[in-house]
Amino acid sequence: MKVLVTGSAGFIGSALSLRLLERGDQVLGVDNLNDYYDVGLKQARLARTLQHPGYTDLRLDLEDRDGIARAFAEHRPERVVNLAAQAGVRYSIDNPMAYVDTNLTGFAHILEGCRHNDVEHLVYASSSSVYGANTRMPFSVHDNVDHPLSLYAASKKANELMAHTYSHLYRLPTTGLRFFTVYGPWGRPDMALFKFTRAILAGEPIDVFNHGRHRRDFTYIDDIVEGVIRVLDQVPAPNADWRGDAPDSATSSAPYRLYNIGNNQPVELMHYIRVLEQCLGREAKKNLLPLQPGDVPDTYADVTDLVSQLGYKPDTSVETGIARFVEWYRGYYGG
Repeated sequence: MKVLVTGSAGFIGSALSLRLLERGDQVLGVDNLNDYYDVGLKQARLARTLQHPGYTDLRLDLEDRDGIARAFAEHRPERVVNLAAQAGVRYSIDNPMAYVDTNLTGFAHILEGCRHNDVEHLVYASSSSVYGANTRMPFSVHDNVDHPLSLYAASKKANELMAHTYSHLYRLPTTGLRFFTVYGPWGRPDMALFKFTRAILAGEPIDVFNHGRHRRDFTYIDDIVEGVIRVLDQVPAPNADWRGDAPDSATSSAPYRLYNIGNNQPVELMHYIRVLEQCLGREAKKNLLPLQPGDVPDTYADVTDLVSQLGYKPDTSVETGIARFVEWYRGYYGG
């Protein structure tokens, strides 16, 4: 297939692009290489895919309506994976318009590109953050998620609503993936594992929010990519049993689906830190702090639909995943 991947220099996008290329697909990679975090790391990720003859590199902003339209019209991708977004819960508190520009306006341009170019299937990144104030665990895609706690979460919920509208009006098959705390080699420097590793190796203290008591469904990058590929290969059909008087949030009478992709094994942050300390052979100096605005105490993915419909369940333990990250980090940065 010819697959358009946005955020192709990003953490998940670069890993997904590699997997698609390795299995023989053509990849049209779209990224703007913005400076939200280290551009050098993005370029190093991108270098892994540029060497493949099946990879086409485009430097574009999602907000560039005409540029995105030209990319679709010229390259005619059969399927699309939208991973480009302004990420980060805390960043959204001080920089809300960045999320409106990329996550809302930019996503609308992707939807329009799919609509006008007969794309077979749009898969897009949502987030576990959409569960917001929900406290019933594990989080289910069949539950209502109308109480986000950050603009980042609200923008991801909005993406799900926008996608459903296009599925309904234009019969565009769309699938949203709610990712749960992705980590691993080539990860984002603004994420906890990256920041903790850098600080511990430098002998600096780490900030541990909620006094380390909150739990996260940490999900290893390879598990995320496997889930994305399985979803990409299964184009959703309308749910014939869907009823408007008892609506199911995860499906529709339109060709629309939502899935959680999480490890289904929430881990307390302090345990996560202890595993990292063991892998580094050093003890962290910890600043114990309260829960940050916009954060939620716990995340825990119900992946029943992923298992029953796609035959897949993420299962990489944090012990294995963190060890692989530390090995990569020392190889990439030295020491």
